[in-house]
Amino acid sequence: MCIVMFLNIHIGYCLTCEYFDWMCSTSCLISHESIYIYDLENKLKYVMVSYNKLYCGAMKVYRSILLLFCCKFLHTLALDCSVMNGNLKQIDAGSGSVVGVNNNNEAFVLIDNVFTKISKSLKHFSVGPAGQLGVDSSYNIFKLKSGSFVKFPGLLKQVDAGGDQILAGVNKNDQIYCVNMDANNNWPSCNSPWVNLNGGLKYYSCGPYSCWGVSGDDKIWIMKDVSNNVCSGAGTFVNIDGFLSMIEVATDGSVFGINSNGMLYQRIGVTRSNPSGTKWQVMSACPNKHKHVSFDLGVLWVVCVDGSIRKCTI
Repeated sequence: MCIVMFLNIHIGYCLTCEYFDWMCSTSCLISHESIYIYDLENKLKYVMVSYNKLYCGAMKVYRSILLLFCCKFLHTLALDCSVMNGNLKQIDAGSGSVVGVNNNNEAFVLIDNVFTKISKSLKHFSVGPAGQLGVDSSYNIFKLKSGSFVKFPGLLKQVDAGGDQILAGVNKNDQIYCVNMDANNNWPSCNSPWVNLNGGLKYYSCGPYSCWGVSGDDKIWIMKDVSNNVCSGAGTFVNIDGFLSMIEVATDGSVFGINSNGMLYQRIGVTRSNPSGTKWQVMSACPNKHKHVSFDLGVLWVVCVDGSIRKCTI
């Protein structure tokens, strides 16, 4: 257990407070007024603490508690948002279209700025250069073809169509799969289009040159060198600083995510030459916590924790 009794503290930047976990990993009693920690960019930062006492026991503080403490001092970018009619649990935007599903697994498509219900029942819905795909409550995959949803081979709990005409997703066992452009476009002539990737993720999303995912422990991972003919990319996932519960990559490569405490982030500095980016920027679109996010054509679509929908310009 780590108990911090303080008057004030000034922190330059923090996403997960993982460094306070380090402080609490061993028993200690700090009576100084100055400590040093490393920030997310691995640069040494000076932190001045005014306090009565800081005592750390043998047990680590839960990350969520530390997050709430530390992120009070983050610079938050407030977005210019409008409230949309409707209520969703998941949203996805790509190639000029926006889709989503609600808590009853009813699927919606944005038509003339109105979320319009369609006949298909889905628990996750995705749209992008690879088409429109969704998965139902039995993990069956469906792809929109000639105006109708047709069953696609395989079983997934989450699917993504945002890559360069490639598909990606994860199954109920957190196994990761992708489909190359030719197999996707030539289906159904290709009976087994899915490529199995090493590793385990609970959420996976692709852009034009990289794919990002989060694992069961909320760690963030990137697969670099992804192309429409090699959806498996470099073949090895690289860990990115921070913790998120879901993540989305836009068709222009932009990366956004939400953590387990409902905080919204954008990855800054993401380019084709530097797909990992440089740091996280905390953002605010909802008056309460955020639940799901997607981005396309300069518009950030956010589902708040109460299911309300925000359309934001950034």
